[in-house]
Amino acid sequence: MRKILITGALGQIGSELTEEMRRIYGSENVVASSRRIKEGHEKLIESGPFEILDINDGATLASVVDKYKINTIVNLAAVLSAVGESNPQLCWHINMNGLYNILEVAKEKKCMVYTPSSIAAFGPGTPKDKTPQDTIQRPTTIYGVTKVAGELLCDYYFKRFGVDTRGVRFPGLISYVTLPGGGTTDYAVHIYYEALKNKKYTCFIQKGTYMDMMYMPDALRAIIDLIEANPDKLKHRNAFNVSAMSFEPEMLAASIRKYIPEFEIDYDVDPIRQGIAESWPNSLDDSAAREEWGWNPKYDLDAMTKDMLDKLKIKLNIQD
Repeated sequence: MRKILITGALGQIGSELTEEMRRIYGSENVVASSRRIKEGHEKLIESGPFEILDINDGATLASVVDKYKINTIVNLAAVLSAVGESNPQLCWHINMNGLYNILEVAKEKKCMVYTPSSIAAFGPGTPKDKTPQDTIQRPTTIYGVTKVAGELLCDYYFKRFGVDTRGVRFPGLISYVTLPGGGTTDYAVHIYYEALKNKKYTCFIQKGTYMDMMYMPDALRAIIDLIEANPDKLKHRNAFNVSAMSFEPEMLAASIRKYIPEFEIDYDVDPIRQGIAESWPNSLDDSAAREEWGWNPKYDLDAMTKDMLDKLKIKLNIQD
């Protein structure tokens, strides 16, 4: 029986993953945690065990693992790309020092660790299209640096100490449930809200800028499927490329116009986030994930757009 601790459980991924894992494994077997209580998450906090936990507090982390007999840690506590550039020290402190604490506790308590990497682990020198699973990684953001270092650190703990570490390189994630928290790909979420509310969106990423993206239901499946994968078949444990779709802002706008014909998009480019986006690949080769643990996304751009708009109409109480 899995006993799972999710750190960063009130974030964009964590809030939905906690609900899905509680449905699959039982609410009592999935412990959600966060550094602080966030308004609007009362239902999640009350639906199962919840702990206030800072992953840089190793003693408290170890005590929570003991308290609930945790055997699987899903580490989602992180500072994202745009926020990381405004506060590099905080990004390193949480993304690296926190991960080190997670791995040390996992080594001592015999836990599996899932911690996601990111498309940001690549850089300007990486092949831009169908980026290979194994290729040059020289990121130019502190967030990307922490993700490369995190991949290597997890590899080290697996090879040196036998900790069962796993992870994927997520692209931009799109969800109707929780707003993103300061990433470069956030525009691909905000655009849907503005399309429904105002029929217009001002994009901070320039037209023609391709980035890999994924709809959140596929992202949740990627986490759970990799956690449950046969370890004997995993060659790329902590850095699987996963991909679902690659698009630029005009393509996303065109998809929205299939359902909201009057939608308009214009641009006010943020040079910091644009620079980050241009340093990332246009698309990823995810053949290793498909071969080693059966990765197969369900949503393409138009399927995601239809579902996002349908769900957001309900959430925002917008009538046709």
